[in-house]
Amino acid sequence: MNTKVSIFTEIPETLQESLKNYLETHPDWDQTRVLTAALSLFLLQNGDSDRCADRIYLETLFHEC
Repeated sequence: MNTKVSIFTEIPETLQESLKNYLETHPDWDQTRVLTAALSLFLLQNGDSDRCADRIYLETLFHEC
């Protein structure tokens, strides 16, 4: 991935706790990697026609980002 931008958003506290617990047991993942994978998968599943989302999703899963 080339250029990166920061996103500030609010999420439900229970979701944040789940994310925190996941990250504590998966040290090779971080918050940015999880959110990038989740957002790119959402775009893939909801008809994004740009192949960029495919590439970013796969790179994120295989930790090439």
